[in-house]
Amino acid sequence: MNYPDGDAGAAIFTASHGGACDDAALLGRIGQGDEDAMASFYREHGRVVLAQVLLVVGERVLAEEIVQDTMLAVWRGAGSFRGESSVRSWVIAIARRQTRDQLRGRRLRVVDDAFLADQPGQGPGPEVTALDRAELAEVKGAIRELASPHRELLGLVFGSGLSLPEVAGVLEIPVGTVKSRLTAARTALGRVLNEKGQHR
Repeated sequence: MNYPDGDAGAAIFTASHGGACDDAALLGRIGQGDEDAMASFYREHGRVVLAQVLLVVGERVLAEEIVQDTMLAVWRGAGSFRGESSVRSWVIAIARRQTRDQLRGRRLRVVDDAFLADQPGQGPGPEVTALDRAELAEVKGAIRELASPHRELLGLVFGSGLSLPEVAGVLEIPVGTVKSRLTAARTALGRVLNEKGQHR
C-alpha cells in the first residue's frame, strides 16, 4: 500500500470525519476480502492514523511501519468490529496497541495523575493567548517538543475527530482523566509556545 501524501502533522489540525455508516460498510466488505474496500479504508483513515502514531513515536519510518501493521490488523480483523465504537476510534485503538507492541522495551514517560491534580483549572490561561498568536508551523513544532503522552492526547482530541468518551475508550482511562490530562497537555503546549515567543 502507498502512504498518504503530505505532512502527517497537518492532520492534527485538519482531520474531520463524518462517514460512520460508510466506514462500517467498508469494514464489512473488507471482512469479505474486498481489496478495493481496503484501499478506500486506507485513503480515509491512513493519514489520521499516521499522524497519531507519529505524534507518539516521533520517527516517521517507525510510524509508517506501525500504520502498515495496523492496516494489516484491520484486514485480518475487520469481521471482529462490533459497532460499539466509531470505526475511527476502533482503528486508532488498534494503532495504539500496535505502537505499544513496537515500543515495548523502550521506556515512555507517563504523566502521573498526582502531577495533573496540581495543574491549573479549565479557565482560559496563557496558552490561549499563546495559541492565538502562534502560526501553524510554530504550533506543530511545539507539539513535537511535548512529551509523548501529551502529543498523543492532543492528536486524539484535536486531530482524529474523536469525542472525549471515544478518546477515553482508546486510552482505556476514565473521561475525567482525559479531561485532566488534556488540561495538562494544553498547559505544557502553552509553556513551549511562550518559550518560543520569548526567544524570537
